[in-house]
Amino acid sequence: MAHCHDSNVNIKIKDGEKKLVLVGNPNVGKSVFFNKLTGLYVDVSNFPGTTVDISYGRYKDYVVIDTPGVYGVSSFNEEETVARDVILFGDVILNVVDAVHLDRDLFLTKQLIDMGKPMLVALNLMDDVKRNGLSIDIAKLEQLLGVPVIPTTAIKAEGLDLVLNSIAKARVGNRNSDLTKKINEFIDKVDNEAEALLVLEDDETVAERHNVHTSGLRDEIYIARRKEVEEIISKSVIESNKGASFRTKIGRWMLRPITGIPMLAVTLYIMYKIIGVFVAGTVVGITEETIMEGMYRPFIEGIAGNFVAQGTFIGDLLIGEFGILTMAPIYILGLLLPLIVGFYILMAVLEDSGYLPRIAALVDRSLTSLGLNGKAIIPLILGFGCVTMATMTTRILGTKREKIIATFLLGLAIPCSAQLGVIAGLISQLGAYYTIVYVLTILAVFIVAGTLLNKFMPGESSKLLIDLPPIRLPQLKNVLMKTAQKTWMFLKEATPLFLLGAFLISVMQYTNILTAIQNAVAPITVGLLDLPKETATAFIMGIIRRDFGAAGLTSVSMTQIQTMVSLIVMTLFVPCIAAIMVIFKERGYKDALIIWLGSFVVAFGVGGIVAFIF
Repeated sequence: MAHCHDSNVNIKIKDGEKKLVLVGNPNVGKSVFFNKLTGLYVDVSNFPGTTVDISYGRYKDYVVIDTPGVYGVSSFNEEETVARDVILFGDVILNVVDAVHLDRDLFLTKQLIDMGKPMLVALNLMDDVKRNGLSIDIAKLEQLLGVPVIPTTAIKAEGLDLVLNSIAKARVGNRNSDLTKKINEFIDKVDNEAEALLVLEDDETVAERHNVHTSGLRDEIYIARRKEVEEIISKSVIESNKGASFRTKIGRWMLRPITGIPMLAVTLYIMYKIIGVFVAGTVVGITEETIMEGMYRPFIEGIAGNFVAQGTFIGDLLIGEFGILTMAPIYILGLLLPLIVGFYILMAVLEDSGYLPRIAALVDRSLTSLGLNGKAIIPLILGFGCVTMATMTTRILGTKREKIIATFLLGLAIPCSAQLGVIAGLISQLGAYYTIVYVLTILAVFIVAGTLLNKFMPGESSKLLIDLPPIRLPQLKNVLMKTAQKTWMFLKEATPLFLLGAFLISVMQYTNILTAIQNAVAPITVGLLDLPKETATAFIMGIIRRDFGAAGLTSVSMTQIQTMVSLIVMTLFVPCIAAIMVIFKERGYKDALIIWLGSFVVAFGVGGIVAFIF
């Protein structure tokens, strides 16, 4: 029984046999190669300590071992852990890559090369290359990688025999010289170069095996490897629309600024019309006003009124204006639920169609100056539907630094659809001049705030590493399943926070704390912003619900300039109580408090400047 140091790989190895390991991303056709090599005589065993099975068989003097499809070698999940230990156990690597998606697959290829294992590359799915308008210089690619590269179309059995005949030609590829130096400096602390690389890439499991500390260099190594992949592709792959399918052409147009930006603008406009106009207006009008306000509120007040009287503390707490049984369910089910469902449906369509990753790639360069990468476009777009939901979505961002920047920008300069509808109605009455000033002011605040946060916040933001799937028609079943799952997750996490918010607001109202806050804010609104003192009430209402605050401005008599200033402040003002609760939950007490107070300062500061200028 042969095995490597603590690898858990226990496969009988005969004298003179070498271990040939098949490695590749998911869905690249590895199974065809494995079946060709091993025939019918295959064993399957469960990898110890996991739920993952590994298959192995024999070809000539090789024991052939298949691995789960992975995007990298590490210990982020069971599949990667199993693949890592099998690769460390192996003598020769057969790396199967998707020829159409070299920008994705070559990251793993370069990592395998950096591990110092003899290997060869099967460039599979070559029949799709021409259909996607691509031309690959195989000789150049082989020269750049330093290992044999064999073009194949496994499903048609094209090139398989050549791969089998080339296994003996496997060799160590061209490694990054700087990385090789680091590996050589570390090699005496572990068993081999492959383990040295993994420790340098902060693999805790391998580090613990050898009782050494990780280096903290993973991000640096990954970024350098990504640049190497981009350079290899630029020298060996040529894109052309000649022979490319229509879907491929659309996918490329989405990535080019000259065509991608207009396409994105049209997409955002359609989303606004669907969410901001149809759902926020028509659908919410039915769910919130007709069903929840017209039917649910009288029903629940009638039942609860038999046990508690309105005007008492318990009565106000349960069925008052901001009651746990009134405002909270009306807000969650009548207003937010339709918006959430509508937004998640659109997001699922964008994701399944392959357009969402392309939006991220398109805006990546623009968002970099704000300390974010292209992935941040997802919560930013979601913010126009619901800032509460979007704040939760910042979990997809790579670092705490990015999450804080995105959360601050969401709460500061992104109006939710409910608020946006009211603001649009008010600003449209002021004419084009004041509308342009309003839009440019909010945009300027967004850019300046992000730029300053990027400059002064410690640390570095992560780079965009994203897979670009093919453009395709979304499947209705998948869209509905994703929408249902994400909506349920949102409701499960957000509902307790809404109930807590309703409780706090009810207590503040009953104890006259709300009135005290309104009186405290009034001098600022009058003295700094040159607004009527009544606008203080609208700002306080904006904390409870952003659209309540914006709607409250309609009852205040103001000039055009005052209306514009009040709308700027209302947009930049702190987000609603539900979003605030989520910010505290997601970012922690200290960071959330800074974000909350910072939005106060920016809102009133910018409002004061605009009032002074105009």
